[in-house]
Order: sequence, then C-alpha cells, then structure tokens
Amino acid sequence: MSHTDAILDRLMALHPKVIDLSLDRMHRLLGALGNPERSIPPVIHVAGTNGKGSTQAMIRAGLEAGGKRVHAYTSPHLARFHERIRLAGDLIPEADLAAVLEECEAANDGQPITFFEITTAAAFLAFSRVPADYTLLEVGLGGRLDATNVIDEPALTVITPISIDHTQYLGDTLPLIAGEKAGIIKRTVPCIVGPQQDEALRVIENRASGLAAPLFVHGQHWQIARDRDGMVYQDDFGLWDLPLPNLIGPHQIQNAGAALAALRHLNATDAQALAAVTQAEWPARMQRLRHGPLVDLAGPQAELWLDGGHNPAGGEALAATFETLPSRPTHLVCGMLNTKDIAGYLRPLAPFAETLTAIDIPGEPNTLPAAETAKAAESVGITTRTATDAASAIAAIIETAPQARILICGSLYLAGRILRENG
Repeated sequence: MSHTDAILDRLMALHPKVIDLSLDRMHRLLGALGNPERSIPPVIHVAGTNGKGSTQAMIRAGLEAGGKRVHAYTSPHLARFHERIRLAGDLIPEADLAAVLEECEAANDGQPITFFEITTAAAFLAFSRVPADYTLLEVGLGGRLDATNVIDEPALTVITPISIDHTQYLGDTLPLIAGEKAGIIKRTVPCIVGPQQDEALRVIENRASGLAAPLFVHGQHWQIARDRDGMVYQDDFGLWDLPLPNLIGPHQIQNAGAALAALRHLNATDAQALAAVTQAEWPARMQRLRHGPLVDLAGPQAELWLDGGHNPAGGEALAATFETLPSRPTHLVCGMLNTKDIAGYLRPLAPFAETLTAIDIPGEPNTLPAAETAKAAESVGITTRTATDAASAIAAIIETAPQARILICGSLYLAGRILRENG
C-alpha cells in the first residue's frame, strides 16, 4: 500500500455516510485551510448527468492547444486516485498528493467530513499552489450542494444533458434534478447549456434569470450537427467545420458542441477548436482496448471495448454508437451498482446484444449481485449467463464466438477494475 493509499483509507472513515450532500463541512474545512479555493486560477465549472467528463476533456484539449496551463478535477478515478487531480496538465505527483491530503487531515482534526469533501479540499489546496491559466471543475454529484460548488465567481459554467439518475439524492423528477444541477449557475456568470429536455431547460432558464446569468443554449444560441464525415458547429460568432470527435459515439458530437461553445467564450482560435475534438482523451468512454492480458485472452479476431456508462441515458448513447459501428456479433459483460436503474440502462442495448454475461464488480460493496443483473437483462429480452469475473466471461464468449465484439459495461467502478487488470 502506498503512502497516499494509507491516508485515503483513513479519510474514508471520517464520516459514516459515503454521500451526504451539504456545504457546511466544506466551508468549515476550507476556512481552516485559509480558503485556498479563493486563490485558484479562473474556474470553468461543469455539471450535468451525462457527458461532463468528455466535455471537460475537450475543453482542456482546446485550452492546452492554445498554450494554456490547465488544472482539472474529475471523479471518480478509474485506476489510481491521482487521476482526479491534474496540475497544469499533469497528474498530481505522489509526494504532492500525500502532502495536501495530510494537511487537510490535520486541519479537519478528526471532525466528520465525507471522503469526497476532504479530497476536493485537497485538490483546491494543490491548485492554489501551482500557477495555471484555468481550473476545470467537474461536479461530483448534483451541483447545488456538491463540494465543488464553493466557487463564488467562476469564469464560466457548463451544464451538459440532464436525465434521471441518483434519484435517492437529487429527487425523483427531472425538474428536481435539474434544479440541483442548475445550482452551479452564479450571478452574472455566463452559462453554456447542452441539449436539454424542455422540463429541465425551463428550470435552468428560471435559475439564470433570477441571477442575471447569460445563457448560451443549444438550439438557440449555438448548434452542432454531423455533416458527412465531419461536423459543423455554428453560433453568432461564426462557423467551425471540423472532423468528428476522436471520442467515439454520436453523443460525443453534442459534448463537443458544449465544449466548443465554452471555448468560443474563452476566445479560442480555429486551431484550438480542432484540437478540442481531435486530441481529447477520456478513458472508459466507448474505449477500444488494444493491448494487455484481457485483449490477449480475447484473441486476435475479437474486439474488446470498455464503457463506464451506467444510467438509461448512457444505455441510449451506447445503442446510438452501435448503430454507427460495422455489424458484428456483440456480447456484453456487465456489472452494475445496486443503486442504478438496471433495466432502464439495458433496454436500449437489447437489440444489439446476442448475450449478456453478468458479473459482480470486484471489491465494490454496493455491487449488484450478478444473478440480479442477469435477471434484469432477461426482463428486457437479452439472453444471459453469469461468470465469476471478466476474464472468465471473455473466455466463455470466445469459445463459441471467436470474432465477437465484446463490450464490458455498466459501471465506472467496473471500468476502473478492468483497466487495472488489463495493465
């Protein structure tokens, strides 16, 4: 166990609830640390249900192509906690991470605080000590009461598509969830709004109106559409004729639009717009695995893919992606958390899946048992079986379908485990 792993284990025990949305504990700890969040570079704050990470990755690629130094905060991590914190473009070094975690632990002095809150405070501390031009903050959950929502005057906010998810924390209707996401909107600060259902957009518009925050809304102020083998982005300032995003899937065109709208407001050049859609990297979002022991196990004729989507909107995005791929027998290996709408996620995938092999997520206390995942898959018409782990599932699929397209899916926690297993 590394030094930072030992610290992170201690921090996990500071609060009985993993998720407990509130800003009180965050303000207390930041005050004890000297309010480092007030000293970080200009913030671009990103909320939404789906597409936050991809949109942030494209904004970062565009800014960095213009020579900007960019901090970035995202969650959850996949293989290593260090992925959550980028300092001026690079993953935070082990020694720096250990130092800010220990400083936050000491300042907290054993008081109750969630793991996400104290590690977010550590990120702010790290960001305040390294010069940069911008700070990209991805909301962890919701927005209004998320630990990242302590920035009073961001440079820009971005709200990606909102759909039903995390109902136990955010509410069980789209307007309630949209109200939580719209909580990142700040007085007079411009907000980029991705494609939204009417119910969600009305909530966003009402919040922005009360705060005199200018909105730049998809379909009203900016548009993006596929055009042959590329795409065209257009707003009041002009047009960008660009290739398709290197991140795979039709939904990434919408994410690219939000990123490009943000970059436009940051005075990006044509070259930066091109870099945003061609140089962004974001693992476990319809990622083709090409090397490693799991790829070797699948064999040279098979395709092995990985995706961390986990809600109905994520299932719909995957289904739309399958529509664009060459026809090939497709088999799913799926593990999910017990807090998710399993059938809602799998229903859009049913027409494309010949089989689904259900597995537990290793080491995850909130994993849905494989048998229950299989039962949900059967309820939407998918032929199912179970396996003890991903490697066993892949081996069983390849026995009868050596040329299969295999997609491991259902959870970012599973995706992280797969990336570690695959080296």
